[in-house]
Amino acid sequence: MVLCVAHEDMRKEFRNFTEHITQTNSIFVMRKVALIVGLAASLGFNNAQAVDWNWKGDIRERYQSELTDTHGVTGEHSRDRYRTRVRLGVYPWINEELSAGVQLSTGSSSETTSRNETFDDQFLPDAIYLNEAFIDYHPTALNGNVNIILGKRAVASSLIVVNDLVWDSDLTFEGATVQYGKDADGKEKDGLSAVAGYYMLNENQGDKNSLPAGREADAYLVVGQVAYKGEVTDISYQLGAAYYDYVNYDYQVASTYKPAPNYTGKDFNIVEFFGSVGGQLTDTLPWKVSGQYAFNTAKHADWINIDDSKRDSYLVELKIGDAKQVGQWSLYGDYVRIEQDALTVLTDSDRNRGTATNLEGFKIGGVYHLVQNMTLGVNYFNFKTIGDNTATSHIFMADVVVKF
Repeated sequence: MVLCVAHEDMRKEFRNFTEHITQTNSIFVMRKVALIVGLAASLGFNNAQAVDWNWKGDIRERYQSELTDTHGVTGEHSRDRYRTRVRLGVYPWINEELSAGVQLSTGSSSETTSRNETFDDQFLPDAIYLNEAFIDYHPTALNGNVNIILGKRAVASSLIVVNDLVWDSDLTFEGATVQYGKDADGKEKDGLSAVAGYYMLNENQGDKNSLPAGREADAYLVVGQVAYKGEVTDISYQLGAAYYDYVNYDYQVASTYKPAPNYTGKDFNIVEFFGSVGGQLTDTLPWKVSGQYAFNTAKHADWINIDDSKRDSYLVELKIGDAKQVGQWSLYGDYVRIEQDALTVLTDSDRNRGTATNLEGFKIGGVYHLVQNMTLGVNYFNFKTIGDNTATSHIFMADVVVKF
């Protein structure tokens, strides 16, 4: 009996001891948590927000065949290439007033208007370049309607772009941009939108000692755009105008372009009018007609190598479908004419086997959305040099694109 009582007393003492240890550990842990929280608050971490990183990328595999058909000449052979374009970027939404973007891409250090990598080097690893790197400040005081962007960003996200008459779609502009009426992804909202931009083309260009007095050598581009996007009944539309002023571009070293142009004695002050109108043929089949007209207002009186009769360019496109969902398709065709002194080499580079201007012709193509995030596409270009009926450039492209 005595042993039983003693055993019970020992169990009570053990329970009291373990409860004391547990309480002590709990108090110790709580004190550590309180210390960490207090330290974080003192450092300002209580206002920290989770960053939404927004990873985006795409891979395009392309077969490309090019042939110049010279009338009366036999034995010509096409140039056939297999090419890839890879882009991977992260676009963090840091807080309500700040976002950014960094994108890596394939490409070439000698081709401004292409991010393609041709398979031609016996399996050597391919180079990767910094394609985008920008900061986007959108103050809440302006209700998120204004974006102030510094750095390097894709042309379609920087400017208001309806098609590729003036700008090649692979360009990424470097400089400063102020946008009104665009969202954080660079898409125009309904209503009024406007863009002002300042972009460096080349720094310390040429021999400054050989320039006229007061003349700078740095080449840069100044941009101003305004547009309105709206809808009437079931018809959507967008109308706009733009001005592009190339400063000191006559000193531009052209070795980074293929073929290299000669801009000595030339200037480019380009005015563009653009617009689109569209609607629905069915619930899942949209249509759109878009057009651009651009002309160089710089004249021969001030720039002796400009031909006043060769300063105009235009593009008209009809598109049916958008291929946004699996099983959907789109077809499109456009007609383009670009005179010799209308635009610069920064226009689309695919049309006439790399010749950017002094061309006319058409492009037709289609896209089919095969499986989720993957599309198949084809394009055919038929172009010739203006005034030259002896040769026609044929280009065929077949693409497989995966976005993620």
